Amino acid sequence: MIKIENLTKTYRSGPIEVKALKDVSLMIQREEFVSIMGPSGSGKSTFMNILGCLDKATSGKYILDQVNVEELEEKELASVRNKKIGFVFQSFNLLPKISSLKNVELPMMYAGIPPKERKEKAIEALKKVGLENRLDHKPNELSGGQRQRVAIARSLVNTPSIILADEPTGNLDSKSGEEVMGIFQSLNNEGVTIVLVTHELEIAQFSKRIVVFKDGALIEDKEVENRNIVNL
Repeated sequence: MIKIENLTKTYRSGPIEVKALKDVSLMIQREEFVSIMGPSGSGKSTFMNILGCLDKATSGKYILDQVNVEELEEKELASVRNKKIGFVFQSFNLLPKISSLKNVELPMMYAGIPPKERKEKAIEALKKVGLENRLDHKPNELSGGQRQRVAIARSLVNTPSIILADEPTGNLDSKSGEEVMGIFQSLNNEGVTIVLVTHELEIAQFSKRIVVFKDGALIEDKEVENRNIVNL
């Protein structure tokens, strides 16, 4: 599904040149569940931004679903972001003045899906994350764990090829974090490919594979042996 070859990202500030990514190569198969780890400044966030088509590499190749992302124009990239990639963020990124249902409908509005179908799909996605009884609640009426579930439901509604989650448990207590990881495991079992950034090894242990970055380079790529499993 994802093929990265010799990816390099260089930032320039006047005469100073910083290599955020150095010659990274990686493959992620369909239906994998991969955690990206590394200290601050290791390049993992830059890597995720490139995977999410929010940034472009300086050199190298990024193939997503057999499409060379580096060759796409901005309009085409926006379409890929909306239809092929679901995003989940640490800070939830929900609109505070609208309901859970309306927040989940948003990506479908941009995709031009009719209102009746939007509502049906949003309800189905919220059921999938156990929030069918919170459809009309606004974000400030929900717990942190429930807000993240709304964000996960929103990431699912356009049936993306891949979900990118950036520190999705970072603002949650351990119980809520475990519940969220259980939802990701359940989605992965249904065939959704998930790539997740975390600085916590315990959270990474819920995935099937861990990739470690340091100083812009990929230094380790290993299967998870003693995996944490959540029974929802």
